[in-house]
Amino acid sequence: MSNNLVRGLCLAAVLFAHSLAHAALKLDAPIPVGPQVKVGKLANGLTYYIQRNARPERKLELRLVVKAGSILEDEDQRGLAHFVEHMAFNGSTHFRKHELVSYLQSIGVGFGADLNAYTSFDETVYILPIPTDKPEHVTKAFQVLEDWAHGVQFAPDAIDKERGIVLEELRLGKGAADRMGKQIYPRLFNGSKYAERLPIGREEVLRSFRPDTLRRFYRDWYRPDLMAVVVVGDIDPARAEKLITTHFTRLKNPARPRPREYAAIPPRQDTEALVVTDPEANGNSVLIRYPVQPVREPGTIGAYRDELVQALFGAMLNQRLAELVQLPEAPFLGASSSLGKLTPRYHSYNASAALGPRGAAPAIAALVQENERARRHGFGAAELERAKKNMMRNYEQAWNERAKSDSATYAAEYIRNFLQQEAIPGIDTEYRYVQELVPGITLDEMNAYARRTIPADSGKLVLYTGVDKPEPPTGAQLLAAVAEAERAQVAPHDEKAVAALLMEKPPAPGAIVSQREDKALGLTHLLLSNGVKVILKPTDFRNDQVMLSAARFGGQSLYGDGDILNARFANAIVASMGVPNFSPLDMRKILAGKAAGVTVGLGSYTDVVAGASGASDVETMLQLLWLKFSGVRRDEDLFRSYVGKQAEIARNQSAQPGRRFGDALVSALFNDHPRAPRSLQADEYAKIDLDRSIDIFRQRFSSARDLTFIVVGSFDPAAIKPLLATYLGSLPTPELPVAYRDVGLRPVTGVVKREVRSGTEPKSTVSLNFTGPAEFSEAEQLRLSALIEVANLRIIDVLREQMAMIYGGGASGALSKIPYGNYSISINLPTGPEHVDKVLAATFAEIRRLQEKGPDAADLAKVKSNWIQNHRRSLRENGYWVANLQSALTEGTDPASILEVEKQVQALSTHDVQAAARRYFDTNNYVQVVLNPEKPATEAAEAAATPKG
Repeated sequence: MSNNLVRGLCLAAVLFAHSLAHAALKLDAPIPVGPQVKVGKLANGLTYYIQRNARPERKLELRLVVKAGSILEDEDQRGLAHFVEHMAFNGSTHFRKHELVSYLQSIGVGFGADLNAYTSFDETVYILPIPTDKPEHVTKAFQVLEDWAHGVQFAPDAIDKERGIVLEELRLGKGAADRMGKQIYPRLFNGSKYAERLPIGREEVLRSFRPDTLRRFYRDWYRPDLMAVVVVGDIDPARAEKLITTHFTRLKNPARPRPREYAAIPPRQDTEALVVTDPEANGNSVLIRYPVQPVREPGTIGAYRDELVQALFGAMLNQRLAELVQLPEAPFLGASSSLGKLTPRYHSYNASAALGPRGAAPAIAALVQENERARRHGFGAAELERAKKNMMRNYEQAWNERAKSDSATYAAEYIRNFLQQEAIPGIDTEYRYVQELVPGITLDEMNAYARRTIPADSGKLVLYTGVDKPEPPTGAQLLAAVAEAERAQVAPHDEKAVAALLMEKPPAPGAIVSQREDKALGLTHLLLSNGVKVILKPTDFRNDQVMLSAARFGGQSLYGDGDILNARFANAIVASMGVPNFSPLDMRKILAGKAAGVTVGLGSYTDVVAGASGASDVETMLQLLWLKFSGVRRDEDLFRSYVGKQAEIARNQSAQPGRRFGDALVSALFNDHPRAPRSLQADEYAKIDLDRSIDIFRQRFSSARDLTFIVVGSFDPAAIKPLLATYLGSLPTPELPVAYRDVGLRPVTGVVKREVRSGTEPKSTVSLNFTGPAEFSEAEQLRLSALIEVANLRIIDVLREQMAMIYGGGASGALSKIPYGNYSISINLPTGPEHVDKVLAATFAEIRRLQEKGPDAADLAKVKSNWIQNHRRSLRENGYWVANLQSALTEGTDPASILEVEKQVQALSTHDVQAAARRYFDTNNYVQVVLNPEKPATEAAEAAATPKG
């Protein structure tokens, strides 16, 4: 057979296969459920999803999903959908109050971090990750799900105890956003019931509802025809299906079920403006919301293609808005414009912007005119090509990681399928769809979509939110700004050509001069010809991820107090201007279709480098790194833009209680030391000097001397070594200081107590900070960490569950050896003003208990179990290895200790934790700062009760 005939037959086969693929993609065809998941339904209507997945190993993700949220509450149940969720952890058919959480903690499941739940408008979802080391854990976990579904007990005393916790959660949400939201939501939802059914509910209902009212919600809506069970992880699917059948077949629907209806959002016909301000608002913004429309029913290949078109459109339009942010006199700090979902069943076209110092009018003009520019003139071929490249690379990464995706990611996908009918064809099918559909999306089609999607003449809501100073615009002024912008003539978008590559040619390469292996850790140590060192760890944890890190001593510590602003912001300022020859926008265009990024900068005591890329984009990552060391692109316009934005953000946040509290805490802790990590006032940004910041950056990053680059991930060592020799081996390495300077920053000693009064809501926060010198070691770090975790268990058990005085909060801390051996522990507890003294007393009582009696053995066992579970999972994460190898270099510890963590954790004793409590909770040396509202609670209550007008 001739070669020509062979080639002809091969070509015919390829074309035939290609035509079959195209033939399979009929746009009106339904998207099938993928083979990776089994979807079934019991006779009682309960839906289930089962998928076997190996990542993470020995772990199972379980979900109970209920199509019942706050939108279904009766008037006397406002907030009770969420309250039911709380009660699911407070006693059920097979678990007494506290028994469930305690049991799950004992097998390594952390409350809040792992075990959790949430309530939204239309659904409630319970999240239960379970280790599969022992079969009985899995069996018991399905019993938990069943109890949540129909066995919650609702004991009156448990309900009354939980009221305080839920009211503390409600208190936590109070503030400017909540106050403004109550005015905004009725307009955003066009008078829909959604505006009246926020999940947290109404305080008066939460305080006074009767237990039967709560039970009524549970009886009405927790029923199998509104439920799904999701099972993803390390389990035999047949066993999972049997467990589902065993535990959920017995659930029954009510004889006369209430109809499950979805609230409608009426269409908007008119145009109106709304101005909502608050002195504690977090910045100023504008939103233009165009008419709300029902979402097209998903499920067909055509609908999937429409979503791809919508995503490309949003990417191109928002790229144009990002370009405006880079202007010297930018119209806004940031902006977006797209078709977005308001609820799962309704969407609307929105344009929004965070406002800069120029205010609302320029932002409105830019938003409206950019929308109109796209509607009238469309997009360019280069814009569409870049958007397609980025989209294809994102799907390629997802496909490459198809066997390494976490079970929780799949579980979330199946939840969306149940609630929103999102298609679940599986990544193999989805990637094929994208490969077939995206190339066929034409520029003419995109421009027709823009004309069809961007509203021209329609009713709209123009919303301004922000602080009340300086004088905000009026509603009439907002409408006038929109009308004027709509009348303006707009020219086509000016698309400037950019280079196709970051580097025309690679630099003259260095060489690898020595190499040694560490077989125990799977490391290869390289020495390059310029003195730069590299540690390689190829892994199979991910298929399309490479991570890079490097650090050396120096950083901001080498610069005097008068230079601290220039040193602190050198990183961000240089990054805001791009790299030599390319602005940030140029780089975004050049990097279309690439997954690579690099940051470099000055930490307090170190110079740091961090990078990440996909497996096929390692060279791009190394080129970016090389360019960072090659010089700085000086751009005064971008510098002024960056500094102006930061100053505006600081100005807008200056009245926030949290900002004032944080500043007061830093001031008290470090006695107003000039190097303390405080936030800046708006006028301080004017003191940053562009050229001095560049000079500082170049002093530290014109040399790679004493840097050891750690590279971990999915790479072939033989293929990456020439790239390392070329880009890292050619970095300049002139002499420079590579030791940090102790700048004398120390916490105060003794007991310091301060009160901060800020905010109008009855909210307080208690902060306790214990600090002091300490000898650093990995063993001691472990003991301190165990102390903190045990303290957190006690804080939740006592202050939340027993006393109901907090919703969240807890302790954190660490040991450090830089610039001197020291420790810090911070305890932060949001509560009410009336609870502050009791919270403080209870916290110190728990500290004394740990010091005098040590922790309960059961509590320490829970901490150890959770740590071991997390460590086993982390050993299969590239980021975990990068962090541990980097800290070993910085702190001079043995990197092999990562393999001994389980043994070290198991060796921890209650005596170790008790000794740590005595050592680190020094009640003669701490800083206490309490945030209270501006007026005492009694005065605030009297003021609220005073008739107005």
